[in-house]
Amino acid sequence: MSITYTDTLGQGSAANKREERKVLAGTLVGTTIEWYDFFIFAQAAGLVLGTLFFEPMGESGSQIAAWVTLGISFLVRPLGAVVAGHMGDRFGRKIVLAITLIGMGTATVMIGLLPTYATIGVWAPILLVFFRLLQGFSAGGEWGGAALMAVEHAPRGKRGLFGSAPQIGVPLGMILATGVLFAVRATMTDEQFLEWGWRIPFLISFILIIVGAVIRRAVEESPVFKEMQRLKKDESAPLGELFRGHTKSVILAALIFAANNAIGYLVIAWFSKYGGPKGLGMTSNEVLTASLVGGFGWFIFTLFGGWISDKIGRRLAFQIGYLILIAWSIPMFMMMNTASLPMFAIALFILTIGLGPSYGPQSAMYAEMFPAKVRFSGVSIGYAIGAIIGGAFAPLIADSLVGSGWIWVAVYMMAISAVSLIAVSMVPNSIQDRDLHDHDIDAADVDVLEAAKDGRI
Repeated sequence: MSITYTDTLGQGSAANKREERKVLAGTLVGTTIEWYDFFIFAQAAGLVLGTLFFEPMGESGSQIAAWVTLGISFLVRPLGAVVAGHMGDRFGRKIVLAITLIGMGTATVMIGLLPTYATIGVWAPILLVFFRLLQGFSAGGEWGGAALMAVEHAPRGKRGLFGSAPQIGVPLGMILATGVLFAVRATMTDEQFLEWGWRIPFLISFILIIVGAVIRRAVEESPVFKEMQRLKKDESAPLGELFRGHTKSVILAALIFAANNAIGYLVIAWFSKYGGPKGLGMTSNEVLTASLVGGFGWFIFTLFGGWISDKIGRRLAFQIGYLILIAWSIPMFMMMNTASLPMFAIALFILTIGLGPSYGPQSAMYAEMFPAKVRFSGVSIGYAIGAIIGGAFAPLIADSLVGSGWIWVAVYMMAISAVSLIAVSMVPNSIQDRDLHDHDIDAADVDVLEAAKDGRI
């Protein structure tokens, strides 16, 4: 089968441009809200959830339990990805995005309403874990749908830029979560925050979910999925087709994402604890301020990473990002260990220079790695497995390693970045800008066909 390179939408049409804007707004706003929900829990886990929900386990035990609760949600993300991927490949991207948004929002609001251990005893941690698992299940299906809606609507030569829209929802969600938490903490005492103030960021999600649902409702279904319906190419069991013919691409997708997700969750949840009152001795407001600086850097460089991947290639953008993460891991800790707010914030900001190029191009690269009929399943499951390998227990691992010295956390960051660097280097450059309407060829097939065409095999 020949490989063609065509744009997904026609060029220059006013209607197309309006639709492109709606798609970018829908994927960006929805993903930002979903990840706000996810990150509020991550930050609360480092601040109050251990004390409130795992009280009998003591100070250290309750914190470990809070990190484990944060991590276990990742274990159900592949299940969410399987269900959402199957639905997305069968019924379209749009309906899945609506369901995951509602699921995530419901879980977040319910966590904000939960009685603590002091009120209902053991039922408090049980219910907390249940709603955290619902968050994880919803997150497993969210990213794939948002990524494909953005990339499959992208005009020629702009897939990386368009695909960065759902990606920048992650740092924007972090900025929003951190900003809300900072505002709440700044307006009350520690006792008030521990008693009831921590609930406010969770309950705010109710308003955000309504806004996101309204914006996403206006977005049209993906043109690639529409064409599949017209051509009657949708499979009765796309998930089985995925693992019969595209297992290698799923594994590569998972390993490519592992390091970015691991280090990203250190930025989101662990570095604030490392620098805080029980770590380097900085105040909670200082580490939240540094996290905000890191969030803005992550936003800027993720958008840049998507854009530059259209110019220099997605594989090279990823490689540059992971090399920066490897090179910066040790100097970063040396700056952080000064316990100075400016130095801590600058260290996080520089770290995001590597996080951006290793995250911004991900939507476009993943979409190009899988044929259309299994694309939703492929990108969602690859992403979810990568999150388990990477971010699920990264804060817990870092907490365990730091007792033997910060250098071991840096080595952990460098090692997992090296794994992802090797994985992304195995993706052929020839998939860049491939025809997304191609129903049969994945990344490995493209590599073989290109080699045959060039007379190398």
